[in-house]
Amino acid sequence: MIAASEQTDHSPLETRIKVEARRLGFSLVGITSPDPPPHFPVFEKWLHAGRHGEMAYLATERSLQRRGDLRQILPACQSILALGAPYPAPGMADSPEEPASPPRGRVASYAWGTDYHNVLPARMRTLVDFIEAQAGYPIPHYYCTDSAPVLERDLAQRAGLGWIGKNTCLIHPRLGSYFFLAEILLGLALTPDPTFSNDHCGTCTRCLEACPTHCILPDRTLDASRCISYLTIELKGAIPTELRPLIGEWVFGCDICQQVCPWNVRFAPPQGDTSFAPRDDLPRPALLTQLSLTSGEFNVKFKHSPIQRAKRRGYLRNVVVALANLTPTTGDPGALTALTGALGHDPEPLVRAHAAWALGQIGGGAARGALQEAQTVEGHLQVLEEIQAALLK
Repeated sequence: MIAASEQTDHSPLETRIKVEARRLGFSLVGITSPDPPPHFPVFEKWLHAGRHGEMAYLATERSLQRRGDLRQILPACQSILALGAPYPAPGMADSPEEPASPPRGRVASYAWGTDYHNVLPARMRTLVDFIEAQAGYPIPHYYCTDSAPVLERDLAQRAGLGWIGKNTCLIHPRLGSYFFLAEILLGLALTPDPTFSNDHCGTCTRCLEACPTHCILPDRTLDASRCISYLTIELKGAIPTELRPLIGEWVFGCDICQQVCPWNVRFAPPQGDTSFAPRDDLPRPALLTQLSLTSGEFNVKFKHSPIQRAKRRGYLRNVVVALANLTPTTGDPGALTALTGALGHDPEPLVRAHAAWALGQIGGGAARGALQEAQTVEGHLQVLEEIQAALLK
């Protein structure tokens, strides 16, 4: 007699795939078709308006062709698995908190643990192996997570995983929006799930009102060139002067528009996948310690972390801005010393330039003296311009 656990599973293949996906850590899983994404014209309009900032790779002809027709990525594609893996929820943005001493920055919760690019592809490979074993033959496939020209949220909504909120995030009505999205394109015909057609944002505008830089637009897109996540991660050069004070304590990414969302406040589980649990001193890195990191120390500290994407110069640029924004509140004397050292000795002109601005923001005789001294020895034009602007304050 065959034990119940050894009996053949006669449930539909779609059901078996979803059970295995959840076993692998994908809390959200749905199936959709490779038809053109419904919001592709909105994406094209967004690009034409220049809302993508310096992310030129989004607007290449090859990228546009693939986003508009997923069979350009996998010609044999018949179905798409849309997946979601949870990361930790940071909690409320407006909860009262004493200023940290020593001063500490903030890192977006998706970046507290291991880089999802180092975690999710292996799970998708395992899921593909499972599907091929169930089907009994090799299946053409392609999997990705924020690493291919795919309109992920469009596919996820069409696969029934949730709706695209006013803050542009995909929101699940019982789990919120703290998810990494991933996709598997399959040369296998599967029954699509119903699209998620309801909009549960209603008249709520908390995300629009809470965004410090007002980057969220009324048409459920955003001006990336003003988004704190873009400014602290994707932007490789100087942060526009007028936006620096609005970045606040954020040194990598931003969670504000998700933190204030009622669907997260009410439903988002505080614990995400253990692979993305906080490491080291995250989510609140001590800024003075970060500012002293050498290139080698940065690479060791943030190995397999999303923070590597900003590189040392971008991350320390953000640290300098956060120090300038926090020092008037914390009054930490170490900030002036650290910024003076960065202005005089950091090997990256980008860091020195922002340190000059930061000293100008802090003000006072010591800061002015540091700027004047640096002006006599600095040879980089961008840094000199920032020093001169700071001295005029």
